[in-house]
Amino acid sequence: MILPSPIVPENASSSKDSPTNKLSGAKTIAVIGGGPAGLMAAEAASAHGHAVTVFDTMPSLGRKFLMAGRGGLNVTHSEPLDLFYARYGESAFNIKRYLENFGPAQITEWCAGLGIDTFVGSSGRIFPKDFKAAPLLRAWVRRLRAQGVKILVRHRWQGWSDNSELIFDAPGGRLSFGSDATILALGGGSWPSLGSDGKWLDLLHANSIGCTPLKPANCGFDLDWSDFFSAKFAGSPLKSITLSFERQSVKGDLMLTKTGIEGGPVYALSASIRDEIACAGTAVVYLDLCPDRSLDKLIAELSASRGSRSVSAQLKRILNLSPPALSLARECANNTLPSASEDLARLLKAVPLIAKRPRPLAEAISSGGGVRWDQVDENLQIKSRPGLYVAGEMLDWEAPTGGYLLTGCLSLGYAAGNAAAG
Repeated sequence: MILPSPIVPENASSSKDSPTNKLSGAKTIAVIGGGPAGLMAAEAASAHGHAVTVFDTMPSLGRKFLMAGRGGLNVTHSEPLDLFYARYGESAFNIKRYLENFGPAQITEWCAGLGIDTFVGSSGRIFPKDFKAAPLLRAWVRRLRAQGVKILVRHRWQGWSDNSELIFDAPGGRLSFGSDATILALGGGSWPSLGSDGKWLDLLHANSIGCTPLKPANCGFDLDWSDFFSAKFAGSPLKSITLSFERQSVKGDLMLTKTGIEGGPVYALSASIRDEIACAGTAVVYLDLCPDRSLDKLIAELSASRGSRSVSAQLKRILNLSPPALSLARECANNTLPSASEDLARLLKAVPLIAKRPRPLAEAISSGGGVRWDQVDENLQIKSRPGLYVAGEMLDWEAPTGGYLLTGCLSLGYAAGNAAAG
């Protein structure tokens, strides 16, 4: 995997450098994790005059953040706040208070403070004007450094020593670090090659901190295509379709994979689909290949005489359906398209897709599960371990793509940083 330009801080050369000099009476605060939640926690804590050190296991900061921004960094969303909060589903009850303190409006102002102008896209999503993640991250690191934040990369956290110091595997060997407060922002378990590998679960379990097992979120699903369909159409897009599950429907573009489906509409419904599979063994999702036509209109169009044309030829002529779409309808109808116009129309408006498995956690955009909410107080401090805070994707919440994930991480990091500072 080729990464965008890595952000390596200028002062990251040695693990044995002394911590940043701090003001009289200030705390020493360790932030473990150099993604959006950790960097926001560091910024919030250091703004109070505390000595903050950020530790990250990777050679450079924000690697998952940079990768997520390759197609255009989506920082947040402009929709009304009641709709915005609802995007967090069952997690909304726990995360809403943090979003209220540092949500879409504050994030837009924060970007402007870094010199990053933003705009609202046609979908309501908010992007940097240049769509890029790297300029924002570079400006962010510069501001952190100006605030006195020290950043140490290639430092993997290994837990605590007998005298409660933090232990790291570092380039120079084993490193101990004493802190007045520690903020954990180690991410979830998706994209482990970029740093968020979920190995912290064992460390927390060993210290009796309750966690829910990690699970894939914003993920694709396996449908067990036939060998013919998989070989011929893997990698083919289906444009402007509508995907529905239970009472939810999402319009967008879907991608056919070797084993199933992925893409924006799939990710938006993935939590519900995943949970149904866990409960029932499979989940039936319905695909509307003609979302701009009503069922009655489609029946009328298909009822027109087709003469000697085959059903496939008629669909190509009348509906301009692509070969992947036609073959998908046939694949999900036991390889035979209905000849009756009404039956054919009903199939095209609701092609049944039987989702059998979510794709592995390592392939998911994000993860659910993590530190249970009953383990932290309202300041995100671990109840059983005063002075230890948790932020970002380590907590048990999830959200769809579209700016909601990043907003959640930033708001939780902001809360944890300010709480640790206070």
